[in-house]
Amino acid sequence: LSMKVLLTKEPGDTKNGKYIRDILLQKNNALDPLSEFLLFATDRRLHVKEVIIPHLRENYVILSDRFMDSSVAYQGYGRGVPISFIESVHKEILSGVRPDMTFLFDLPVSISLSRLKDKDRIERYGEKFFARVRKGYLTLAKKEENRFIILDGEKNVETLADEVFTTIIN
Repeated sequence: LSMKVLLTKEPGDTKNGKYIRDILLQKNNALDPLSEFLLFATDRRLHVKEVIIPHLRENYVILSDRFMDSSVAYQGYGRGVPISFIESVHKEILSGVRPDMTFLFDLPVSISLSRLKDKDRIERYGEKFFARVRKGYLTLAKKEENRFIILDGEKNVETLADEVFTTIIN
């Protein structure tokens, strides 16, 4: 089986996105939730226009580390930005681009936090924050069960990679 695949990430996979990523992840940069979301949204708009759409036109399969659901989970459920606002911004900035499938690597918050080495600004929000984020992701997955594939994040990386690959090619 032959396919063109692009691995990409948010934030920071465009020239200007790298600057936005630096602002977002600075450890001592106190950003209010709305400003944080708008920076992610700006990066996402650049990402869609400069990376995703051109590659979709060339029939690439795009695997993105984070996308629109991340803002709903992190800034919406985690930080309290109204989800309806996040969704309305996404409607404007995504140019109709939506994932065909979303892999959710689910694991208990305590395990995910124990895996962090050098915590960035967002990763320092603590266990209660990440419990809200996890709940947000699971709520999204339940609302869109045809798009979400929930995988056991406690499995080893090789097994998870095999599961993702098998799902994509089937």
